Amino acid sequence: VPERPTLGNTDYAFEMAISNIRYGEGVTKEIGMDLKNLGARRVCLMTDKNLSKLPPVNAVLNSLAKYGINFQMYDNVRVEPTDQSFIDAIQFARKGGFDAYVAVGGGSVIDTCKAANLYAASPSSEFLDYVNAPIGKGKPVTVPLKPLIAVPTTSGTGSETTGVAIFDFKELKVKTGIASRAIKPTLGIIDPLHTLSMPERIVANSGFDVLCHALESYTALPYNQRSPCPSNPIDRPAYQGSNPISDVWALHALRIVTKYLKRAIRNPEDREARANMHLASAFAGIGFGNAGVHLCHGMSYPISGLVKSYKPKDYNVDHSLVPHGLSVVLTSPAVFAFTAQIHPERHLEAAEILGADIRTARIKDAGLILADTLRKFLFDLNVDDGLAAIGYSKADIPALVKGTLPQERVTKLSPRPQTEEDLSALFEASMKLY
Repeated sequence: VPERPTLGNTDYAFEMAISNIRYGEGVTKEIGMDLKNLGARRVCLMTDKNLSKLPPVNAVLNSLAKYGINFQMYDNVRVEPTDQSFIDAIQFARKGGFDAYVAVGGGSVIDTCKAANLYAASPSSEFLDYVNAPIGKGKPVTVPLKPLIAVPTTSGTGSETTGVAIFDFKELKVKTGIASRAIKPTLGIIDPLHTLSMPERIVANSGFDVLCHALESYTALPYNQRSPCPSNPIDRPAYQGSNPISDVWALHALRIVTKYLKRAIRNPEDREARANMHLASAFAGIGFGNAGVHLCHGMSYPISGLVKSYKPKDYNVDHSLVPHGLSVVLTSPAVFAFTAQIHPERHLEAAEILGADIRTARIKDAGLILADTLRKFLFDLNVDDGLAAIGYSKADIPALVKGTLPQERVTKLSPRPQTEEDLSALFEASMKLY
């Protein structure tokens, strides 16, 4: 162990940080008691306009009423948030003087609530102070935050377990975010009843996010090859590289996805499948929330940020949008074919879990085997045929590459370093999948 870690060398340690998690059908009814136990006197409830009319929010409101919790609701969260939608929520939180937060929704809602909690606790901070470098200043969080209870309604982001909040930075047309263990929720309430109201494509796209979280964290650069080694533990990033604890969660999530994702998409009444995918989302969140993700996510941010006119089925939104899970999974066959020359045995193991027969496989074919397995998986689930099907062409590749370059927080966790030419080739290979 280095006595005084210096910049430029690799790290020698990793940390495991997750939220407390409570799981069970109907567990949302306990939330009023939790807030009472915390002594909360003024609670901020965050959600979005669609969800505010649906059973998950209703269940929370009933519990708050039952236990006499004083709250204010903010339902203006944007699906796929932007810097401006974050700032609007932050202003609401700063004015409200809240002593606890409840977020009910998918990753967009939970991430927005994390940001609101952070900046309300740090009223003199500028918005870019905590945003990841090189877009923001990436300052470490040293202020104490208020308790945040997250109630996920999708089975995808795992945001209820992580210290990451992602948004679209409109000026640069890229996604970026805030990453710090300090912003992770105090408690994640995982109530599988909330997944029963999810439409088919939302189940599919959020499931693809779980799939890529598991695959990317398992194949990420190992934690002891990541540099620089921090000179102070507060500077150790939330995304540290693959490590023995994250590996366990990532592989377990991958097995659940293989067994249950298709069932959860095809049959909304399959409670077992939907409940298991809800858990898989949290499991993968524990894995990637500490190991990190790499190229599928790094490349997904400009795919979402540069969207032209694509509007997905089953999403009730008034703006063009590529759902996060879809933007991530469309590059996965190309990405894993590219990264597999490093740790090919991990790529083969993932392919086997996803259903590939690897008994006669050669180790040098690991990437192609995993890519083909992913293509078949996506084809079976009617996924759009590559980036071309959601409105992109070869002419867009330079802009997509330019939008990927600032995502160093994740792209540097790729086990295989990549040049701009490599990224161009990966986007080109992802234009058509089948």
